[in-house]
Amino acid sequence: MIRIAEEKDIQPILEITKACAKSMISSGIYQWNEHYPNTSAFRKDIKREELYVLEINHAIKACIVISTFMDSEYEPIKWLTPNVNNIYIHRLAVHPQLQGKGYAQQLMHFAEQFAIDNNYSSIRLDTFSQNKRNQKFYELRGYKRLGDIYFPKQSKFPFYCYELVL
Repeated sequence: MIRIAEEKDIQPILEITKACAKSMISSGIYQWNEHYPNTSAFRKDIKREELYVLEINHAIKACIVISTFMDSEYEPIKWLTPNVNNIYIHRLAVHPQLQGKGYAQQLMHFAEQFAIDNNYSSIRLDTFSQNKRNQKFYELRGYKRLGDIYFPKQSKFPFYCYELVL
């Protein structure tokens, strides 16, 4: 079941994102670290009602942020659609022990259906340039790679921006 997240969900979500960060770092992918994602980011997501969780047997196993807010880092990107009616995907995480079971696909399908149902023109996101698995995941779903942005607190390597026109 996918539902909107609540304040009480932050701790289990952080456990998932920390496990993901540890797993990625062990594979040489320095996408997430001790600075990101963090409690304040998830609190803001909950306040804006943009954080969703995937629950299995009453336990949170994955999360996704579906936002209408465009980060300033995205401004230089030459997007395929005007910057007026878009949603942004952030902090998609599935516990490493559950990866490969289709939960990320389920969350992305949920986000894409949400965008369609609410008449958004596109879905935008970024993924780390060193994370080939994520790039393939989004490209197979039809997302087009458009440009690079940087988050210096996370990595010296770029993050690739993607957009799916609906």
